[in-house]
Amino acid sequence: MGQRYFIITGTTKGIGKQLAELLLEKGDHVYGIARGTSALEEAYERYQHVQFDLADIHSIDDLVSSLLEQIPLQEVEFIGLINNAAILEPLKPIDQCIAEEISQQLEISLAAPMIMTSSFIHYTNHLNARRKIVNVSSGSGSYPAPSMASYCTSKAGLNMFTQCVAMEQSGQPNPVEVIAFDPGMVDTELQAVARGKSAEEFALSEVFGQVYEAGQLRSPQDVAKQLIKRMEEISDPSKVLHTMEG
Repeated sequence: MGQRYFIITGTTKGIGKQLAELLLEKGDHVYGIARGTSALEEAYERYQHVQFDLADIHSIDDLVSSLLEQIPLQEVEFIGLINNAAILEPLKPIDQCIAEEISQQLEISLAAPMIMTSSFIHYTNHLNARRKIVNVSSGSGSYPAPSMASYCTSKAGLNMFTQCVAMEQSGQPNPVEVIAFDPGMVDTELQAVARGKSAEEFALSEVFGQVYEAGQLRSPQDVAKQLIKRMEEISDPSKVLHTMEG
């Protein structure tokens, strides 16, 4: 039986960290990408960590190429890319956002997953193994919200990008499965940032706080388990998959 390998962005915390741990516990190999360091490398022999800032979009192709060169591709049964990393800021009306903030949001949350996807497909097209890409989306990609224009736009773009790539792959000899996954409202650092804002700065901060106080946030571990389930099954790429489905 062949091995399973995964490249996951944002593995130092939240959903990304839980995903890496759950897959490693299954005996899979994980390459984690994040700006910070990770203790997973010391805890798991099959984990390799790469410190990298996804805002450096012009170096992503070299990054993906170098990672795939380290994988014994002849032994691979399943290889996956999980585009999980994203940032929430800027959380303020668009007329108060500066160009640098908008640019960074779009680079990390949208451009980076697009380039990761492009490179991953390009460098694995010769494989017969099953290939799958999961783009972690958000309800914000479907529902507009004040003071979240940049984030909502990034996630909406990611949803459309996923559907476009899925259409491209549908006629290929060994198509890459591509899906967008909405984890719902999860107890992560992004949520903490949102509810920590003042009402003057971020109009929805009180709503985020109420959801947290009511215990309605899902745990990163529960979401990671659901994502793995979705990743392993054959999914419909024409719609965004949600944690509460199935």
